[in-house]
Amino acid sequence: LPHKSSWHLLLLLLLSFFVLLLLEYAPEYAHSIRLDGDIILGGLFPVHSRGDRGTPCGELKKEKGIHRLEAMMFAIDLINKDPELLPNITLGARILDTCSRDTYALEQSLTFVQALIERDGSDVRCANGDPPIFTKPDKIVGVIGAAASSVSIMVANILRLFKIPQISYASTAPELSDNTRYDFFSRVVPPDSYQAQAMMDIVTAMEWNYVSTLASEGNYGESGVEAFIQISRETGGVCIAQSLKIPREPRPGEFDKIIRRLLETSNARAIIMFANEDDIRRVLDAAKRNNQTGHFLWVGSDSWGSKISPVIGQERVAEGAITILPKRASVDAFDRYFRSRSLSNNRRNVWFAEFWEENFNCKLGMHGKRPGSLKKCTGLEKVGRDSSYEQEGKVQFVMDAVYAMAHALHRMHRELCYGYAGLCPRMANNIDGKELLSHIRAVSFNGSAGTPVVFNENGDAPGRYDIFQYQITNKSIAEYRVIGSWTNKLHLKVEAMQWRTGDPSLPASICSIPCRAGERKKVVKGVPCCWHCERCEGYHFQASEFTCELCPYEMRPDINRTGCVPIPIIKLEWHSPWAIIPVFISMLGIIATSFVIVTFVRYNDTPIVRASGREMSYVLLTGIFLCYAITFLMIATPDVGVCSFRRIFLGLGMCFSYAALLTKTNRIHRIFEQGKKSVTAPRFISPASQLVITFSLISVQLLGVFVWFAVDPPHTVVDYGEQRTQDPLAARGVLKCDISDLSLICSLGYSILLMVTCTVYAIKTRGVPETFNEAKPIGFTMYTTCIIWLAFIPIFFGTSQSAERMYIQTTTLTISLSLSASVSLGMLYMPKVYIILFHPEQNVPKRKRSFKAIVTAATMSGKLSQKGDRPNGEVKTELCEIFYLHI
Repeated sequence: LPHKSSWHLLLLLLLSFFVLLLLEYAPEYAHSIRLDGDIILGGLFPVHSRGDRGTPCGELKKEKGIHRLEAMMFAIDLINKDPELLPNITLGARILDTCSRDTYALEQSLTFVQALIERDGSDVRCANGDPPIFTKPDKIVGVIGAAASSVSIMVANILRLFKIPQISYASTAPELSDNTRYDFFSRVVPPDSYQAQAMMDIVTAMEWNYVSTLASEGNYGESGVEAFIQISRETGGVCIAQSLKIPREPRPGEFDKIIRRLLETSNARAIIMFANEDDIRRVLDAAKRNNQTGHFLWVGSDSWGSKISPVIGQERVAEGAITILPKRASVDAFDRYFRSRSLSNNRRNVWFAEFWEENFNCKLGMHGKRPGSLKKCTGLEKVGRDSSYEQEGKVQFVMDAVYAMAHALHRMHRELCYGYAGLCPRMANNIDGKELLSHIRAVSFNGSAGTPVVFNENGDAPGRYDIFQYQITNKSIAEYRVIGSWTNKLHLKVEAMQWRTGDPSLPASICSIPCRAGERKKVVKGVPCCWHCERCEGYHFQASEFTCELCPYEMRPDINRTGCVPIPIIKLEWHSPWAIIPVFISMLGIIATSFVIVTFVRYNDTPIVRASGREMSYVLLTGIFLCYAITFLMIATPDVGVCSFRRIFLGLGMCFSYAALLTKTNRIHRIFEQGKKSVTAPRFISPASQLVITFSLISVQLLGVFVWFAVDPPHTVVDYGEQRTQDPLAARGVLKCDISDLSLICSLGYSILLMVTCTVYAIKTRGVPETFNEAKPIGFTMYTTCIIWLAFIPIFFGTSQSAERMYIQTTTLTISLSLSASVSLGMLYMPKVYIILFHPEQNVPKRKRSFKAIVTAATMSGKLSQKGDRPNGEVKTELCEIFYLHI
């Protein structure tokens, strides 16, 4: 025999020794079915259940046992009658009972290999001295069965030693797909790996990501759950909360303990079950006892399928259960066959009498196997008429397994015995099991229910399943309803599903609820389906399921925090309170300034206008007008033009005003200082000279602005930092001109320098008589202006971190400029306008004085102010009467 490894060889040798040892003492089992034929097939069926207290066999299984073995005999009858399939060749059978126990089935299966082992009779003599005569056992070419995966695994290890092909009709353990260990094993039902995939697809379709598994101890349950867990690991998205196992021999209270364990992870409501029907029934009963009706969402394997026995008496707790079953159809011909069976025409089935008693609840004479005082069987009872009958679900697969073996033999016969009627010597003497296996794997035909029968390289049938749900109708009738199918892909009718009576909503089986929009998942370590939801804070948005990212600087999260949107851009609006007040003040100032200009122009040649210095007055009034007008440029929507004009006129108005006032105060100071020294007039005191000096000072401001233009051309910017609040919804981008605080100080700095210098001269000329050329009003104007701008600086720069910075600073600047202009206008011109309009009698010319008189007055003023024996008031009165300078 070919072997893969040394340990495998050792195992096979030990098994061979065990077989020979058993064969030496193995009795000829009376309880088996034997059908004669040219080719004999073996059959393994669970005719009886597992026995208790050491007995190998228990109660009769009417459906799983009798229905299935009758299906094999019925299929053999059909094949033997078929002139196209194995013509002139009859199939026989040797059918054994496994009693649903793997060790007992191993003993029984030794019958199949007896013919392949030669017995040595040299040391054995009969009583008369003659050599012994051994009854030649039937030579089994292939075996149909077994049902349970654990039985098939045990039997397959023996049959592969003797190269006997095996086709199972119900074993679904994924382990049997291993072609290196079970190379002579095939099956017409899909393996549980397909079933596990189908169940995973159901769980995914239900959007359940947190489930528990429950398996009966043994190959079927453990392999099925292992396949499901493996698929969940490969595909991801489904986590196993708990994986529990039901012992073969459960102790009292074991199922209550299982329910309590499942409730430890109460969010995992979906329970994936690979368990036998007895365990399923006891699990449901335990859930009912623990008042968990409606909590668990059962997903059962094909061992549950559409069976009634697990759910009888506990329909409510089983309501909503989703079960899976290999796609099958009822074979009508078998129904007719089985209904026609009776004690008289079915003597070949050695267990049929026992079935008769069990099925009709009667006793067959004195030798009946059922104890008690039951009614006596008449033998005239009829299946389906005097008892309930429903075709067992695996009948189709039993017949397909027999037909698969027959088709393989037919192909082999055509190859080895072409044109030969009946078995040719090559097949009659010895049918090579390995060659037969190759033909089995190559068969392809439509089975008894019309579905194709094929095998892959591992001997597995393709996965085809029906999906059922156990539902209770409005009439309180419980039934299994088909809600979908699976053939390599799930097709589910979600709208046909029903969970609790009258409740169509989809229940949940998740560890953590889905995070809302704008929240990221913080996964619990080791449990990827469990997480905590954390909201993306500040300017972060939900970039993916697990991460938050910062929006670009000019953007903010949207309302759902699933993306970023541009931050709204604002500017100072005309209707804003921050703009209304400065505009109102500016308009009043412009009106007042215009009124003064118009008045001065109209009374241009009057003594007061001429004494004020007409040329310098118009320059000063122009500066005052510009100080008022700059308010409109500061509030206007920023663009390149507005920004250009802001740069030009922001400091120009103040420059005009204080350049003119500086020139005036400087002229007065120079005149009086010169008068103290000599009687000659100082230079540059004429109106033309004054204008030249004033515009020279103004040109410095304009030159600085032009240099600023050249170095940094004007443009607009959007400042997103000024109103970048903690709440992104309140964030705004401020549209403004690109004028920094430093640039603003530089622009106003020169004007402030002129203002300070002018104030210094005003202080120096404070001793000049009141009526002498506006010296005192100019001084008061400059003192007040300095106070205004000293208040402006802390307000302007102290609000640089405020969210209302743009509004406060713009309002502060414009009001400061307007107040400065208002102080100059009010103190220097309003008294003159008042006299011009309301006291024209005072607006008359006085006698002219020469410069010499002016100098003398200045000298006398200085001397008188130094004497302490005359009151200041008298000196002042005397000077007022003597001097008046008309320019």
